[in-house]
Amino acid sequence: QVQLVESGGGLVQPGGSLRLSCARSGSIFSIYAMGWYRQAPGKQRELVASISSGGRTNYADSVKGRFTISRDNAKNTVYLQMNNLKPEDTAVYSCNARRGLATGGIEDSWGQGTQVTVSS
Repeated sequence: QVQLVESGGGLVQPGGSLRLSCARSGSIFSIYAMGWYRQAPGKQRELVASISSGGRTNYADSVKGRFTISRDNAKNTVYLQMNNLKPEDTAVYSCNARRGLATGGIEDSWGQGTQVTVSS
């Protein structure tokens, strides 16, 4: 198993910034990619940003230029820097780790989620 512990959520005003952290432990080997997802009440979960084991990044169109995903392998931590936050960014943000298994299958691990609220 991959254990993921998230932190950094909270209440922020529009235009403000916030940095989310996702600390990994347990079975951290053979991870193909890490990502941040979000889900607002009544809406589907959506991918916000991802980073592959090779360092390639992808972003949702709605956050390009504002959000940055990064990692610090020495600290076993993935970050999501969120700048110029908008009310529509309000959601529960969850960290995801995708790992290839010896059986040939894929394992997805999830953090507990952290609430981000953008409001004046």
